[in-house]
Amino acid sequence: MKRVNIIGGGLSGSEAAYFLLKKGYEVHLYEKRPLVQTPAHHTSFFGELVCSNSLKSNRLDNACGLLKEEMRVMDSLTMKIAEKTKVPSGNALSVDRDLFAKGITEELKSFPNLIIHNEDVESFPDGVNIVATGPLTSDKLASLLSKIIGIDNLFFFDASAPIIEKDSIDMNIAYKKARYDQGDDSYINCPFSKDEYDLFYNELIHAELAKIHDFDKAYFEGCMPIEVIAKRGYDTLRYGPLKPKGLQMMDRPKAYAVLQLRQDNLHGNLYNIVGFQTNLTYPEQKRVFSLIPGLKNARFIRYGLMHRNSYICSPIALNKNLSLKNNKNIYVAGQLSGVEGYVESSAIGILAAIYVHLLFSEKEIPDIPNTTILGSLHNYICNANPKDFSPMNANFGILPNASKFSREECAKKSLDDIKKWWLLVNE
Repeated sequence: MKRVNIIGGGLSGSEAAYFLLKKGYEVHLYEKRPLVQTPAHHTSFFGELVCSNSLKSNRLDNACGLLKEEMRVMDSLTMKIAEKTKVPSGNALSVDRDLFAKGITEELKSFPNLIIHNEDVESFPDGVNIVATGPLTSDKLASLLSKIIGIDNLFFFDASAPIIEKDSIDMNIAYKKARYDQGDDSYINCPFSKDEYDLFYNELIHAELAKIHDFDKAYFEGCMPIEVIAKRGYDTLRYGPLKPKGLQMMDRPKAYAVLQLRQDNLHGNLYNIVGFQTNLTYPEQKRVFSLIPGLKNARFIRYGLMHRNSYICSPIALNKNLSLKNNKNIYVAGQLSGVEGYVESSAIGILAAIYVHLLFSEKEIPDIPNTTILGSLHNYICNANPKDFSPMNANFGILPNASKFSREECAKKSLDDIKKWWLLVNE
């Protein structure tokens, strides 16, 4: 039986393992948790979601929604378990994060050809390795990669939002409503008057921050701490995470700003504060966020936190098959490769496993079409300008000639092409 080592049991590593296990490989999955915990994880399960519980939009006119459908074509483990553990979230796909991670773990452990190593990898095992350690790659492994690549790793900050108990929300003030009444009324909304917003805004921008120590303040734009957004200007929140448009109620005064809470588990007793990634100290989170209308007596199950997200300069470091140019036995997958987001990381995990499979089977097939969202992400991380390379989410802007076609036409072309390519992978 052919052996592949996968380092990291997050979404990307889990997807890579799932593909190769189904193909009959002996997969050695290295995961340091629970032996060594990270600043952001809370369990020892594979595929744990450390920030939001949302996998974003399910709509095919949304790039991330289209990427999900491409992954379903490729029998994605993430999509399979997400469907079983989803919670109400309007047009988005959100999951019960605990059941989701347990489902990923149980599915992988059901394969007899999976060997799990709970250890903190400091040197690469013999043979072919897929490195899927993600944004929280340990310092020792990051240093080892840097030596192989020949350049320093890049990194940026990421942050997660607080989670509160539903029955601590004052529903005499808050109300359920989806924006513009699309989908179900799965979000709880907290409306601000101007005076309430003024008080909250002033306290937020002057609140005490947790110490970052030796990390640089290179925030990722897609996961900006709420206090950093607020300091860009008084109205920035009102045009961002506290946007009131589409959330007005006919029987209430017009809201000056509206905060949204999204269901975080299947039981429906936990909600996360949408868009409120933060680096405030825990006491300050309790004090400042309790000023939000309806959250005066909120009970916090988990406070927000900030952590470093690592990634490599892939245009310099990677071959087209996602192996390192300086070591063709080491493949890089997930966020470490320069994509951003749960779904994007999972998808690159599948792709890395496909390239490893093609290596072992000595098959040559065309590159994944860049008319697909996954193909365009692959094209980006391999061919972007290294001077300004930064993590990329799924978006229609990286699809070639996307502006010439409707989103419907792009989606049809994408799914047709991914189906044809998937047949080539499996023939």
